[in-house]
Amino acid sequence: MIITFEELQAFLDEQFPQGAAYGTLQKLGDGWAEMKLEVDEEHLRPGGTVSGPAMMGLADVTLYAALLSKIGLVPLAVTTNLNINFLRKPVAHQPIWARATMLKVGRTMGVGEVFVYSEGAEEPVAHSTMTYSIPPNR
Repeated sequence: MIITFEELQAFLDEQFPQGAAYGTLQKLGDGWAEMKLEVDEEHLRPGGTVSGPAMMGLADVTLYAALLSKIGLVPLAVTTNLNINFLRKPVAHQPIWARATMLKVGRTMGVGEVFVYSEGAEEPVAHSTMTYSIPPNR
């Protein structure tokens, strides 16, 4: 791991303050990250469940954190592909957690996966795979 939790948190606060709306960094390791989203009314969809966009946002920012743990503080690493499978209904009004793991980090691309869970649940509510583009002159 080439950055610390504190360095990444400071970077996100400064460079991506709107990212806090998608979740807060909880843990960071070499090629992995965990984030938590406190679910409230703005994250719910009709039917009383957490919306897909809320889960996608959490997954995306969590994988960004995992990628940066491998490549350093690179603002222009951007999502180029995001696939998500919604596996079961998340619990409304309960935090959701995401754990992202980088599968491969190359010179210009990073590929990873994210599992999203309702707090306290063993089975994931969503699974996502993503590809990030890494700028050549980082």
